[in-house]
Amino acid sequence: MKKFLIAGAALAAMNSMAFADPIVLDMKGPGAGNPFWAAVQAGAEEKGKELGVEVVVMSPPAESDVAAQIAQLEDMLAKGISGLALAPTDPNALAPVVDAAKAKNVPVVFVDTKGTNEGVTFIGTNNEVGAKLAADFICSKVEKGSEVAILQGIITQSTGQARATGAKTGLEACGLKVVAEQPADWDRAKGQSVMENVLTGNPNIKAVFASNDNMALGAVEALKAAEKLKDVMVVGFDANPDAAASILAGDMTASVAQAPKNMGAFAVENLVKLQKGEKIDAVIDTGTVLVTKDNADQYK
Repeated sequence: MKKFLIAGAALAAMNSMAFADPIVLDMKGPGAGNPFWAAVQAGAEEKGKELGVEVVVMSPPAESDVAAQIAQLEDMLAKGISGLALAPTDPNALAPVVDAAKAKNVPVVFVDTKGTNEGVTFIGTNNEVGAKLAADFICSKVEKGSEVAILQGIITQSTGQARATGAKTGLEACGLKVVAEQPADWDRAKGQSVMENVLTGNPNIKAVFASNDNMALGAVEALKAAEKLKDVMVVGFDANPDAAASILAGDMTASVAQAPKNMGAFAVENLVKLQKGEKIDAVIDTGTVLVTKDNADQYK
């Protein structure tokens, strides 16, 4: 036991020497008020403690604040970091920052959202597959030929693109009519207002796929106000605790679960591997699961 403890102390010391500068997890949205990003942060911080490396978690004030994220990272690169896990607000705009990190021999991985830089590992969900999972569920519950709508995230992001594409492909493949595709930028309030607009132009829709749960919950509020929730299925993406509670209450119908805590943990773990000269896979998929009333208790 003493030998084990000494070895453990030595390993922690070696890690601290190898990682004199912190690993930075820069998320595209703050964890406060968003259970998804809070889980990513928790996973990264727990893995950092386990491996004996300092993890600094940052984010812009809003997911659309590209300039703030760029400024954060430029500042941290100037101060010195030993690794970067990045969920880019705008992959193209963040590409030069990633190149600057690589020029300083700082290992980089993308988390949740793919970037445009070649040779950088992506850690997260296969969003197109997950969105098709939601679409297939809607297809199994809604009559062929029915009108449906899609609430998109920020469509310039790979996550937003993949979820919109996967959903539309799946919905149209089974004979449903996608009559509205509008962005609500991952935001609950925007999800409500966009859903109100969709209903005005398309009063006969039978289902809505929202590319995240925040927008889905906003859509639920709009449908309730219009007294149409009983006639329209709402399916989201993320299966955060608020969505799970909504599903159990009979408001949302389903969601697609990711593994955000694993995203943070795997990011830190793999940055440590890269810093030590080890190779990692180009894509590390954390998987998706359909969440309905049958299993929503697990996600509260």
